[in-house]
Parts: sequence; C-alpha cells; structure tokens
Amino acid sequence: MTATVPAQATPEQTRRVLRLLWRNPLGILGAVLLFIVVIAGVFAPLLAPYAPAEVHFTAPFQRPATVGFALGTDDLGRDILSRVLYGTRASLEVGALAVLFAVLIGVPLGLVAGYWRWMDAVLSRLSDVLLAFPFVIMAVGLTAINGGGLTDAAFALGIAQVPVMMRVVRAETLRLKESDFIIAARAMQVPSWRLLGEHILPNALAPIIVQATVVMPIAILGEAILSFLGLGIKPPAPSLGIMLSDAQQYLLRTPWPGIFPGVALALICLGFNLFGDALRDALDPKTSR
Repeated sequence: MTATVPAQATPEQTRRVLRLLWRNPLGILGAVLLFIVVIAGVFAPLLAPYAPAEVHFTAPFQRPATVGFALGTDDLGRDILSRVLYGTRASLEVGALAVLFAVLIGVPLGLVAGYWRWMDAVLSRLSDVLLAFPFVIMAVGLTAINGGGLTDAAFALGIAQVPVMMRVVRAETLRLKESDFIIAARAMQVPSWRLLGEHILPNALAPIIVQATVVMPIAILGEAILSFLGLGIKPPAPSLGIMLSDAQQYLLRTPWPGIFPGVALALICLGFNLFGDALRDALDPKTSR
C-alpha cells in the first residue's frame, strides 16, 4: 500500500488541459500574443534594424512608414521599432526575474505557513504588514533603496509579490495536508520535509503556475512605472517605461513615440492575462470535460 498519489500529470490529464485550452478562443488569442511577444523579445537583436541607442540627428520625429523607419523616430532620431523590440526584451527579463524571486521566496514560506500552525501565525501577520503597503509604493521604496537598474527593479517587484504568492501556496497546503494520502503518509511516519517536497509541492504546482501568470504582467507594468519615474532601468538602456516618459512632452505634436510603446505594453499584459485565465480554467478539476 502506498501513501502517495502521482504528482506528475498523466497523459490523459495533459490532453484534457490542452483540449480545454484549445476550446477557449480568448486563451488561444492570449497564447498567440505571448508567442509574438516572446519571439520579438528573444530575437530583438536580429529583428531590430538599428541599435536601440543609435541616434540619427538628421531624422528626428520621422513619421511611421518612413523609408528606413517603420514606426518612425523619436526626438533624438532613434528608431522606435528597435527601441520597442529591445524594450519588450527588457520587460520580459524583469517579469521573469520578478516571478523567479516571488516563487523562490513565496513558495517555501507558503508551504511552511500552511503545514505548521505556529509558523502560520508569524508568517501570516508578516504578510498582512507587507500587504498593507500598496504594491507600487513598496516597489518604489525598495528600488530607491537599492539604486535602480534591471535586476534591482525585478527584485523589488518580486519581493512585493511574495505575500500574494505565499498566501496562494498556504491555502493549497492547508487543503492538501488534510487529504487522505497525506494523512496516511503521516501515519506511516514519513518525514515532514518529504511530505512538503515530494507530495504537497508537486500537487500544488497548478495554482503556483497560474499565479505566476498573474505576477508576470503585474511585474511588467511595475517595471514600466518605475522606469517612467526614473527608478527602474537606466537610460540609455531601452525600456517601454522610459520611452513613455521621454514621449510625454511631445504627445500633442508627435504622438507616435508614445503610442507604440504603450500599445506594446498593453498587448504584453493582455496576452498574459488572457492566457492565464484560460490556463486557470483548464487546470481547474471542476471544469467540465
């Protein structure tokens, strides 16, 4: 007799998830948007016609569809398409690092809080204190302390999402530890660390993955806000937030330097939100086949 259940997804479960994702038109749209965004970010050095900081002093404020400048140029004559591609790359890097920080810190804390009640009292109160601060205010404060930059912005945004990630994992741990296979494993004196690492964590991966798709667009928006305020990625490195900040004083005269990075930011977040919602529904065991 075994005290565990398979933590790995069976082929039938995998087919079920893929089938539900395929039946969701918005999920497909989100997946297509994410595919385009990832390709644009990963292959930005190959797709960009110019270096992101390359200046063309004789061609400022060129209109979109101008020969040599598909999306036009900004006030310094820098190619907007190249800067959007590299800015998308930076946004994805910050988002991925923020998710990594949130998972590496929030998941272990959530497992501990959900499994041991005495730790739950301490960690839950600590998360309440962190959640009392607005997300943007906490990210601005942490970034200002560290000095700014891509890694510092990602760390600050990831830390700001730790309480939410911790609560998601805590709730799933509380549910799983009352399952029959965990009760049987405890009766067989399986060590707690094995229960958490080999049985509870693998069975809690679905909500963790879904929460990661929620943290990603929040972190990307947070990076844009920090860069807009001058606390995120530092010029001349490209960032969608920096592009929006530079373009604001010229919006009435030449709106396209601000329109295109704004559209790129909106499409990135829309793709993650649509795909995340579809993934949540597909991974929900209550969803009909």
